[in-house]
Amino acid sequence: MTEATQHEAMLHEAMFFERLEGGKVKCHLCHQHCTVRDGQRGFCGVRENRGGTLYSLVWERVVARNIDPIEKKPLFHFLPGSRSYSIATVGCNFRCAHCQNFDISQYGREHEDIPGEHASASEIVAAAAASRCQSISYTYVEPTIFFEYAYECAKLAKDQGIANVFVSNGYTTPEATRTIAPYLAANNIDLKSFSDATYRKICGARLAPVLDTIGLMKALGVWVEVTTLVIPDLNDSEAELRQIAQFIKGVDPGIPWHVTQFYPTYKLTDRGRTPVATLRRAREIGLAEGLRYVYEGNVPGEGGENTYCFQCGELLVGRVGYAIGAVRIEDGKCPKCGAPQDGIWG
Repeated sequence: MTEATQHEAMLHEAMFFERLEGGKVKCHLCHQHCTVRDGQRGFCGVRENRGGTLYSLVWERVVARNIDPIEKKPLFHFLPGSRSYSIATVGCNFRCAHCQNFDISQYGREHEDIPGEHASASEIVAAAAASRCQSISYTYVEPTIFFEYAYECAKLAKDQGIANVFVSNGYTTPEATRTIAPYLAANNIDLKSFSDATYRKICGARLAPVLDTIGLMKALGVWVEVTTLVIPDLNDSEAELRQIAQFIKGVDPGIPWHVTQFYPTYKLTDRGRTPVATLRRAREIGLAEGLRYVYEGNVPGEGGENTYCFQCGELLVGRVGYAIGAVRIEDGKCPKCGAPQDGIWG
């Protein structure tokens, strides 16, 4: 079988689309809500209209897979110290100017071919089990764009006692969110800014759907953590950081908030790394606004990665980068004061 023939065989009819007049289709997988003409692709670059039917071009087509510490996602309150089998295809429904993985996230928009090795859902789950990973993470690019593939993997994984994790930009429609949620154990969602104008300018997206997805995922019983990459002179004002913290608290004060250091990359190279002092101030703001857990990311060894009991201040999990010490949580509670600690501790 030639590569072209193999790729044709790997086409898979997409979920969440409707057929329109004139051979067009409308995709309802994410909040881009693309109307796609015959022979064209959607915003993500990996969903294509062929003869009035929308197809996923990345079905069973893995471009990256690794065994990662769960802390890398970052998830600090979900099976700490465990390993996660992490996979991705090419494509993304955002166009972030500071994307760290732009070589794969933007590939489908910039090239006709779709790279990757064939790997069935059963092969992915078997590999995760053989590697003794407690979870599979759909990550590196936005997992929504390979939804059909992730959904198939997630169903098989859950049947075998392996948890499923999304690392997401939160742009999934409510219909798709409700479809995947029964199979998801955890989701780290990026909240990139609290400004709609910033979302439009930097990501090619809107703020409101992300806020809605955070709330809906939490309401559906998925463990949620939120990450904000703090970018100098873009989203680092005290007012905006306070707005983000207040929003998260309004959903649930037990949601961990990761405030993470930016470094210049891709198209956003006109500013330097985020000062540690800025991250520290963001953490102080989050705690002052009533969040129970706020973490400083991408600055290992600075002390802002540890988990403390929100009630008495006892050190529960010490961290340096992806390395963790003993998890001093007993039956989900602080061993000193007995306060229940938000999370899935294993």
